[in-house]
Amino acid sequence: MLKRILLVLFICATALSSHAEDGSRLWLRYDKVSVRPQIDSNVDSPTVRIATDELSSFWNGGKVSLQLMADSSYYLLGKDGYTITSENGVVTLRSLSETGLLYAAYHLLRLQASGENCSALDICEKPMNDIRILNHWDNPDGTIERGYAGRSLWKWDELPATVSLRYAEYARANASIGINGTVLNNVNASPDVLSSENLDKVKVLADIFRPYGIKVYLSVNFATPMKLGGLSTADPLNAEVAEWWKQKVQEIYSMIPDFGGFLVKANSEGQPGPCDYNRTHAEGANMLASALKPYGGIVMWRAFVYSPSDADRAKQAYLEFKPLDGKFLDNVIVQVKNGPIDFQPREPYSPLFGAMPHTQLMVEFQVTQEYLGHSNHLAYLAPMWKEFYQYFSPEEMRAAAGVTNIGDDTNWCGNDLAQSNWYAFGRLAWNPMLSSEEIAEEWLAQTFTTDSRFVRPMTEVMMQSRETVVDYMMPLGLHHIFAWGHHYGPEPWCEIEGARPDWLPSYYHRADREGLGFDRTTEGSDAVSQYPDSLAAVFNSIDKCPEEFLLWFHHVPWKHEMKSGRTMWDELCVRYQRGVDSARSFCDTWSAMQPYVDAERHAAVSHRFRIQVSDAVWWKDACLEYFRTFSRMKYPEGVEKPRFSLKKLKKVKLPIDNYTCPSADMLPGF
Repeated sequence: MLKRILLVLFICATALSSHAEDGSRLWLRYDKVSVRPQIDSNVDSPTVRIATDELSSFWNGGKVSLQLMADSSYYLLGKDGYTITSENGVVTLRSLSETGLLYAAYHLLRLQASGENCSALDICEKPMNDIRILNHWDNPDGTIERGYAGRSLWKWDELPATVSLRYAEYARANASIGINGTVLNNVNASPDVLSSENLDKVKVLADIFRPYGIKVYLSVNFATPMKLGGLSTADPLNAEVAEWWKQKVQEIYSMIPDFGGFLVKANSEGQPGPCDYNRTHAEGANMLASALKPYGGIVMWRAFVYSPSDADRAKQAYLEFKPLDGKFLDNVIVQVKNGPIDFQPREPYSPLFGAMPHTQLMVEFQVTQEYLGHSNHLAYLAPMWKEFYQYFSPEEMRAAAGVTNIGDDTNWCGNDLAQSNWYAFGRLAWNPMLSSEEIAEEWLAQTFTTDSRFVRPMTEVMMQSRETVVDYMMPLGLHHIFAWGHHYGPEPWCEIEGARPDWLPSYYHRADREGLGFDRTTEGSDAVSQYPDSLAAVFNSIDKCPEEFLLWFHHVPWKHEMKSGRTMWDELCVRYQRGVDSARSFCDTWSAMQPYVDAERHAAVSHRFRIQVSDAVWWKDACLEYFRTFSRMKYPEGVEKPRFSLKKLKKVKLPIDNYTCPSADMLPGF
């Protein structure tokens, strides 16, 4: 098996060197050196061999020494930490583990590729999160839920006999940014994922990923003992159920000794769970955790739950999980979305963070752009994730998950610029204190060119991009007013017969003759009271609430005076127009970047930017024309009049099977 892995790695390295500029090399566009440097190491292992091969092939700065340490002074850095020092022309990498040395090697190559001076290095790195994990929402049939970059990387129908070269390329890319885990399958899991036949396939991937320091995890269906094991129940307190899971876990670890554990979506959106048997989430999670505990495995139990009830959907996860604080075993981590609803372009942080001091929590970010224009729009998400960390200290968690945007498209992410979010997630999972600008500059320099005439203007574009998307989609705290099903375009008027109220936009925007927004104050749903008192007081006040969350927490009169002096209606219009103008400026900037970018990628990104501008106009016109039926107010000066009537805009229906990359002519003349 080891020989096969090393052969795959060699073939991958050869293939990478011959790729055209099609985005397939991601940020790892290293040039091979003409004279191989001297690379020494005091340890030999598959992982260290990868590190030495990378340095031998791509490092052009002289001798490098890799040192596996036993010095107690390194214990503070943990197994993944490392130091990099340079003295007398020799760079020395030190770590307690082989994986730490691999991370150090990629750090050194990153510095070189970014144009940094590597002659006097004194670097000490330690990840803030122990678990830095991607969540794939990939299905057994090769489709990807909320995937916008082709089909799944995992070719289940070919495994275990046929191994794609991209599996090792994927592992290499993740290791280069410090990601150390991957959940292979959708949280809406099929019980068949734990069949012995499928585990043979999972084992192949685990063997390829292991030298890169990446553990494999699986999403599991809570009712698997019934559907796969033939039991009559999945009750977590049933002895036969517990025994079935113990036997299945034993089988997994006999094949994959470093298996990471389970991710579970239970009693959410129709998925089975312990509540079906009047048991708690803690009782369900602990049963699985007990089976995994002897092997060092963990359970990541998702807190994404909401039921059809009178309670504000934004409150439900808190109501369901806070009473369970302290009742989970120590190898259970409750995985909480960054916001209280569902990966919206802007949300306040989930109030569960800080409310469960006796429970391990991990944040779940969405790297794939389900609600941010899919793979068509540039929306660099590091600023969004940094907003979360501004309210909740990263030192209080030990894990971060990212719902990935990776598919089998040649450039991995559909849009070359969307690769930045995969990169940014890895870098922030390692160190949430890094700045969004620093990460953007790193990524741009490695992915395109170190030329400052490119990096500076494109860093500005990336830093503006998420705010731009918020402006032309849902400014001032508006949320969840997307088209039904695929969430691509605007549909604030959406009404589906028989649909639950909290699946429809009107539930969230609450537009009426008086104003706009969801009243979550103490006079409304009282969601503000789930936050710490000092913050609740700010959110509860229409005058003190940050304007980016105003319509999230308040039903605001159309003529309410904003900080700008404009009425709320005028401010709303200005924000939408600002988003359109900003999107147009991205096109102009990217056009000016043509001398610094290869023709193939420049043309591909230009196409995406044109779609983004068209979509921005569509969003502005559709939303403002709809909301104007309630406000009955004129458009302020400087805001473009809509090109089409609301009646015509309501007829725009993108085909559900082709929403990944619609062309501009699919819209009514934009």
